[in-house]
Amino acid sequence: MPWDLSSRARLGPRSAAHFPSDSLFDRIGRVVCEADCLPRKELYESWEVARRVRRRFRGGRVLDLAGGHGLLAFLCLVLDDTSPCARVIDRRIPKSAGKLGSHLVAAWPRLEGRVTFEEGDLANVTIVPDDLVVSVHACGDLTDIVLARAIRGRSRVAVLPCCHDARRNDQGSLGGWMDSALAIDATRVGVLRVAGYRVTTHTIAPGITERSRLILAEPTRS
Repeated sequence: MPWDLSSRARLGPRSAAHFPSDSLFDRIGRVVCEADCLPRKELYESWEVARRVRRRFRGGRVLDLAGGHGLLAFLCLVLDDTSPCARVIDRRIPKSAGKLGSHLVAAWPRLEGRVTFEEGDLANVTIVPDDLVVSVHACGDLTDIVLARAIRGRSRVAVLPCCHDARRNDQGSLGGWMDSALAIDATRVGVLRVAGYRVTTHTIAPGITERSRLILAEPTRS
């Protein structure tokens, strides 16, 4: 059967054969398989986002909001060691997050003690200008909360939105011209630009998720 990148099946030891090379991604893939706790889709999403983010934004404390297992935070540190640390904040941290983290630290010992997890409300997170805020698939209006907190803190931010809700998310009066999900994300770009941000838009590799729009933004003025 074809290897479905969008599958929510858990990566386990038997899946390691799909990551045979010595490339960084395959090395990460084998470690995730050893941890035996992460859906396949999350590995590919996190990698696609992390490598695009790190091409544009270097350094800074990483704040992975609605971060779940925290793979995105770990990958941001693996790809750029100039970031001192990362915090993963979510309303509920999966019990297996520690298992995944321990496997990643075993493979990359320099990560020891640099990624911390915290359960809490994203609306209460304190953000400062040197931070790098990242979020993959913060559902619905959680993406707007992430963006609002980043704007307030004047930090760099990268989001891959999902679960768009035409009844709750602002479509910016664009719903008559385009589908509601695209209207919502276009409005988010507009909000960032009005707030004094330079915005670039990307899509992650096809076949991983239908919600593939990635928004990267950095403040141009205080």
